[in-house]
Amino acid sequence: MTTATFTNENAELMALYAQIQQEGNLRTVEHARRWCQGVLRTLGYNLDGRTKRKLSKALPEEMAAALNNSFKIFPFRDMTISQQEFLKEVARRSGHTDANFARFPTTAVFRHIKKIIPNELNQQVARTLPPEVSKLWEQA
Repeated sequence: MTTATFTNENAELMALYAQIQQEGNLRTVEHARRWCQGVLRTLGYNLDGRTKRKLSKALPEEMAAALNNSFKIFPFRDMTISQQEFLKEVARRSGHTDANFARFPTTAVFRHIKKIIPNELNQQVARTLPPEVSKLWEQA
């Protein structure tokens, strides 16, 4: 990877974070980056392995690293997790405590991920997620 390529990818990623900042009601681009990582880590816990690998390949490297940086002591997906529980986890992983506020940056991150990935993968993610989280994904 050349420096010019890295700079271009970095600029695109920073532009993406700036959009997430604005749509997610966040104060800085760094906050947007942190929330994006929190959303992706939490999303990673709730996807099956195949979908997670496909999504990881479709995302920019930094975002893919956050998605793959999800470790659980008990590696079982909870298919009954509610939207509120999901948002609470996102908030906690993003260094925040308000699950109600977490809806804004989570929706912004989901919306921008859906713009990056192919429609087929978007549908696969929706099918793989727990029902309430899938609704949140589809509404984004």
